Amino acid sequence: MTNKNRFEIIIVGGSYSGLSAGMALGRALRNVLIIDSGQPCNIQTPYSHNFITQDGKTPKKISSLAKQQVEEYRTIKFYNGLATSAIKTQNGFEITTQKNDKFKTKKLIFATGVKDIMPNIRGFAECWGISVIHCPYCHGYEVRKEKTGILANGDFAFHYAQLISNWTKDLTIFTNGKSTLSQEQIDKITKNNIPIVEKKIASFEHNKGNIRAIVFADNSTFQLKAIYAKTNVEQHCKIPEALGCELTEQGLLKVDMFQKTTVEDIFACGDNASPFRSISYAVATGNIAGAVLNNGMTEEEFKKDKC
Repeated sequence: MTNKNRFEIIIVGGSYSGLSAGMALGRALRNVLIIDSGQPCNIQTPYSHNFITQDGKTPKKISSLAKQQVEEYRTIKFYNGLATSAIKTQNGFEITTQKNDKFKTKKLIFATGVKDIMPNIRGFAECWGISVIHCPYCHGYEVRKEKTGILANGDFAFHYAQLISNWTKDLTIFTNGKSTLSQEQIDKITKNNIPIVEKKIASFEHNKGNIRAIVFADNSTFQLKAIYAKTNVEQHCKIPEALGCELTEQGLLKVDMFQKTTVEDIFACGDNASPFRSISYAVATGNIAGAVLNNGMTEEEFKKDKC
């Protein structure tokens, strides 16, 4: 393996969090490789919001500018491709890609995000991130006061009923089957004039991802402009688990306040390690991971016997 395939740090994932970590490390003069497959989870989201200075821009425009700025730091290299496996070595780790390229590194940062598991509702995936939305802080203002739904049940439905009512009073809960809300929750929801529909959902009628109506299994319909939903998620990249990194009960990588995983010399940042899915948070955790990792490396180097 040539020296060009050896790096101090490899970042797996080159979206907001990975690029933020890369910038911190580039400014610290670290020799870094960013491996990115170019498939961020918000790939079909038309506009990003609630990220100061970038509000209303497309996700692609934000990430492209970020990459352009990170590329200015000459110690940062990019590899377009998918990391598929990794092994622990005597001096760090070895990453292998889908093209069977191999790279060695002392430290790893995973900024690989999560994969949304779509429910078995025709049209849901096509609307996801456009009119089927997960976060009112990211999307709520654009559909304020509109006819809006919540696709959820139980405690999550109750939580979102309270939260979303701040953006619109024209709100309906769709449990997609028998409600699991408690009677106390139902009473509070009803007092706030929020209907609960327990019909099974067959599909979403939409135009290029913009929802028009819910179509139920009995062929009845309900027209609306937007619907909030929470998908189940899984790790987009299985490499951290294979290296021994622990997961939380939610299936996220377990990290401490400094983005350190449970495995020495492996960090994680962004959506793969947090339920708070926003660009601003991804950028912040990436910056923390990069800075803390560099700090640890400088301490290691300072302690070495220079004789």
